[in-house]
Amino acid sequence: MSTNDVFILEDDLTMRMMLKALLERAGYRSVFFADGEALQAEARQNSPVCILLDVCVPGKSGLETLSELRDQDYPAPILMMSGHGDIPTAVRSLRSGAVDFIEKPFRPDTLVERIETACAGARSAASPAAHFKHAKRLTRREREVLDHMLAGMSTKVMARQLGLSPRTVEDHRANILRKAGVKTSAQLLLGVFGSRHAPERAAAA
Repeated sequence: MSTNDVFILEDDLTMRMMLKALLERAGYRSVFFADGEALQAEARQNSPVCILLDVCVPGKSGLETLSELRDQDYPAPILMMSGHGDIPTAVRSLRSGAVDFIEKPFRPDTLVERIETACAGARSAASPAAHFKHAKRLTRREREVLDHMLAGMSTKVMARQLGLSPRTVEDHRANILRKAGVKTSAQLLLGVFGSRHAPERAAAA
């Protein structure tokens, strides 16, 4: 499976063709399913970048599939779509764990934007920096630097991967320490991971 796979529960052939063309242009590979059981069976073997579920399909509905995937704490973000959307259905979808509810018909760029937002949110939530209690005080670049710090990377490696100068990386590191209220990188990492889980290189960072 590709890391850009989007699992789609949709039984309408015309809609399938439209979604396939649209997502291919955006760099995604569409994997279609006509019923929720088949999608869940594949999802147990492979994890897509996100899942797009039509609310109304034959057999197990999109809402039932959503509920069961969320009960399993499935990691991929799930978006719902419907041509018969109403407020109760949208509310139920979001309360059941969907990250978005999209009404048909939709503009092509709107769908891609919503999918990319969902995927970005999932990546951010999976980032160790997202669980740092001071994360909201950090800028986007500072969060990127923190992620690299948590991976135990040196300043030179961070600078190369982020396309920054070593001095700029050090400036971001200093800002992170200041906002966290600590004096050293080791103290910062111990605060995030706990003393037993901090990378061995933390003291040298």
